[in-house]
Amino acid sequence: MDALRAMRRLTRPGGIVAVRDSDYPAMVWAPANDGLDRWRSVYLAVTRRNRAHPDAGRRLLGWAHRAGLADAAYTTSTWTYASGADRAWWGGLWAERCTASAFAEQAVEYGIAAAAELAEIAAAWQRWAAEPDGVFVVLHGEVIARA
Repeated sequence: MDALRAMRRLTRPGGIVAVRDSDYPAMVWAPANDGLDRWRSVYLAVTRRNRAHPDAGRRLLGWAHRAGLADAAYTTSTWTYASGADRAWWGGLWAERCTASAFAEQAVEYGIAAAAELAEIAAAWQRWAAEPDGVFVVLHGEVIARA
């Protein structure tokens, strides 16, 4: 919400503020994958430990109202990874993040997951990416409002 307040302050009166954020708890995939289930639980725990909101997408409208933005309109959109190339990119991105990123470092530092478990989660991402019927959908919340 602080970011929306700052955007309101930096925007001319009547100017447009537009924001979009993901909603991690609402992300869905197929086929079922226990490793991706564990990834989400680790990701949510790390994010909450960092005092962030992994469900920010669904909170944007309320935050816009509390930030003093006017005429706020809420919509949603999705990113969908279903083609072989899309799955390879998305699965590879998350496989790498699970072992070589601030997310991975924090998961270990906070005692949420061991490095070996993160490697298993990374392998689960690679298995998902190789599934010809694999689908991953990322839900986003969006707000367009006036300052």
